[in-house]
Amino acid sequence: MTRLDSVPPPGLVLLGIVSLQLGAGFAKNLFEELPPSAVVTLRLATSTIVLAVVSRKLLADARYWSGKDWAVAAGFGLTLATMNVSIYESFARIPLGIAVTIEFLGPLGVAVAYSRRRLDVVWVLLAASGLVLLTRGGSGTVTAAGVAFALVSAMAWAAYILLSVATGRRLRGSSGLAVASTVGTLLVLPLGVASGGADLLRPDLVALGAGIGLLSSVIPYTLELEALRRMSAKLFGILMSLEPAVAAMVGVVVVGEILRAREWAAIGCVVVACVGATRTRAVATQGAPEV
Repeated sequence: MTRLDSVPPPGLVLLGIVSLQLGAGFAKNLFEELPPSAVVTLRLATSTIVLAVVSRKLLADARYWSGKDWAVAAGFGLTLATMNVSIYESFARIPLGIAVTIEFLGPLGVAVAYSRRRLDVVWVLLAASGLVLLTRGGSGTVTAAGVAFALVSAMAWAAYILLSVATGRRLRGSSGLAVASTVGTLLVLPLGVASGGADLLRPDLVALGAGIGLLSSVIPYTLELEALRRMSAKLFGILMSLEPAVAAMVGVVVVGEILRAREWAAIGCVVVACVGATRTRAVATQGAPEV
């Protein structure tokens, strides 16, 4: 029995969520030294290296991939790059909890789009109410640019879900994710170099960026895979819906972001909407078309 086998699956999911959001909090603090696109570059580069090592045997089969296989993996990489750059740009402008809450409208939209239940209209309205609470009321912590970047990330996350399903159907193991991560890194690299410059070569910043990559990508991915091996996708989706609340708490503890009661209520609306939509569907993306 491995150490992960001794941890209950819900515990693995929660640990993954905390790791991911701690990575986001540390990344935001690093923005004082490096711009968001440079931090994203270090994060994606770290996950790409780890995935390439883990998937090296499976990647040998890439020479047999069809043109459509490569197109799906490349599209997956494009959405990965867009999602990461957009959410980090949002983090730079608005609190973590608010940015992640808005970003969660992406997977919620996918779940509702493939639903045939009238009850899901209630979850859409509840999530919309949360968004209105976040963007109205004159809070100085929320900017239009920050919200816009979070919405772009939400749309990219929706595309990411659909493309991850397609990639999983077409390609073995984590080989598709490894190629997607490589594509995403190559797409972000020019932005990171242009914005970060020589600072990207500073050993201390490289080490911090690598740590963020481990916390934000490698560790959550490993824990989530192990959890999904032993639990239903429905329960997994419900637990993942807690992510905005965890992001808000990490924002308070790690970044010192104090949210107003109205903003906590908005986060609560979106969390409840995500839980509700997940409970009424066994798998959010079940029935999604192949790409």
